[in-house]
Amino acid sequence: MKVLYFTSTGNCLYVAKRMGGELYSIPKAIKEGVYEFSDEKIGLVFPIYNLSVPPYVIEFIKKAKFNCNYLFAVMTYGMFDGASTSNLLKVAEQTGIAFSYVNIIKMVDNWIPRFRMENQVKNEHKKQIEKHLEVIISDINSSKGFVHKDTKLDKMMSNYFLESLQRTKEQTATIEKAHGIDRLFRIEDTCTKCSTCAKVCPVNNITVNDAKPIFDDKCISCLACTQNCPQNAIRLQGEKSKARFRNKNISLKEIIIANE
Repeated sequence: MKVLYFTSTGNCLYVAKRMGGELYSIPKAIKEGVYEFSDEKIGLVFPIYNLSVPPYVIEFIKKAKFNCNYLFAVMTYGMFDGASTSNLLKVAEQTGIAFSYVNIIKMVDNWIPRFRMENQVKNEHKKQIEKHLEVIISDINSSKGFVHKDTKLDKMMSNYFLESLQRTKEQTATIEKAHGIDRLFRIEDTCTKCSTCAKVCPVNNITVNDAKPIFDDKCISCLACTQNCPQNAIRLQGEKSKARFRNKNISLKEIIIANE
């Protein structure tokens, strides 16, 4: 079994590791130009962005070829998954692939413009992550056929959110589909120029020379840079607190290896 994952704070990497099998980083595969995978089972593990599949992952899926008998996807989210499954199935239909299994799992939400990370961590136990993860792993091990169904409310909320986002993104600059949120970052003087932010960036959007980190225009708003900064020196406009998050089961080195 091969499990392809995309992670910024370790949630998806933890899910992928718990599944077992061979792990493949989606950012690393993209950087190396590897888009064809073969195995009895192949899975995708990635976070839900803006109540849908991240554009970064969509681009990968459209280019990839999965040679397998059982293709599955597990999406992580923090508060509301919206119509993410419908979004994924639409992409699959466009690319001529079929998922045998699609499920979601609620974990810590790392979107700091909306959530305080200290509160997310404090209430993590309420999400019963391990219980839900064990069910998903059992399903996949037994090759169960299952596709999570979005409700009419899910679809309505997702459509409303995305339409509102499209109308207001230029005014609010909170989330931008084209260039991410790179212009909303500010580097504090506590920065030691360690280059960790550049190493964890999945799209090589950050450079660190003799000065502070410089952001290009390829940001995909994953927040890996600010969430993993050893000095907590990267501030984001509108953040709810200075607290940051990384899955307690995943090391910084693992995230660097996944995204460097």
